[in-house]
Amino acid sequence: MLQDLIQKGLRLSQHAIFRKFVGKAGGVLARPAKLAILLTSAYDKLIDTNSTQSGFAQIKDVMQTFIRLVKAYANGSYRSVSNRSLLLGIGVLLYLVTPIDVIPDFIPVLGLLDDISLMAWFVNAFQKEITNFREWEMHRSPQPNMGVL
Repeated sequence: MLQDLIQKGLRLSQHAIFRKFVGKAGGVLARPAKLAILLTSAYDKLIDTNSTQSGFAQIKDVMQTFIRLVKAYANGSYRSVSNRSLLLGIGVLLYLVTPIDVIPDFIPVLGLLDDISLMAWFVNAFQKEITNFREWEMHRSPQPNMGVL
């Protein structure tokens, strides 16, 4: 099932709506207040989701790690990430928190499936960036918390 989600996410990553979010990602990254709101909104959406879908907990954990990565990038403590990964990841977060999607979130099950699929694709495509960041986090003390920027 996870492979199906990844393939669907790949297709969504090529959709015009998602490309619009990636286009906005640079502007969000350059504005700390907007970035803080986005990260908080995405985190809240991820922790409030009670899904029984296979692989969802893994995707959720990686996306929460990505949120921490963006916070570390924004505060200047972590810069070992490609701009492409940052912009695509922020595009995924924008897609996640914005009600305008390919399949609107208010449609039961299907509305969240496109969000989950896009996150699965991102997790699969950018696992190396996530792994590198987690290694960097392990060597820091104290562990970062998920408060706002």
